[in-house]
Amino acid sequence: MPTSANGRTAEYDIDPLFLERWSPRAFTGEAMPGEELMTLFDAARWAPSAFNGQPWRFVYAHRETGAWAGLFDLLIPFNQMWAKNAAVLVFLVSDRFRRVEGQPPAPVYSHSLDAGAAWGGLALQASRSGWATHGMVGFDIPRSYEVLGVDEAEFRVEAAIAIGRRGDVSLLDEPFRAREVPSLRNPVSSIAFEGRFKL
Repeated sequence: MPTSANGRTAEYDIDPLFLERWSPRAFTGEAMPGEELMTLFDAARWAPSAFNGQPWRFVYAHRETGAWAGLFDLLIPFNQMWAKNAAVLVFLVSDRFRRVEGQPPAPVYSHSLDAGAAWGGLALQASRSGWATHGMVGFDIPRSYEVLGVDEAEFRVEAAIAIGRRGDVSLLDEPFRAREVPSLRNPVSSIAFEGRFKL
């Protein structure tokens, strides 16, 4: 029997957690305790990865701390308009190489995929814990390497993530208010193909 939750219905019997998680922009501004943030990172670190290389790295800042301004300034103005009320900003970074002691670093084809799996775990744990997340690539990518202290030859800055308590839509200005609803998804038949890829 298909699962329904949060105004969305899956085609199959999946855990409601997948439907309950979504990416709001309205945040209350409530501070996030450090231990609760570390819980999200702990969930992320259990993601699968090639050779168990665990290429994900997280650079974060709590709002109203000295580190916040530098990370916040990387966001494009459109995202700054709503992310200003997030409790935490996180940048997801992936290691391009497999690092084994005594061996030269070897390129890893799936570093971005593996980091994405970690981000998925973080987002689901946040939802289960009463926090909301919103991932974005609307930030100054070239400048992010310098601000975050990331060597572009070795690592890739993948995305920015806003974390906070979900707030009322009235906290947002347009054009954000009208978009503050859980999004739907394409049907399973449009993404899963037996034997051969289809457009």
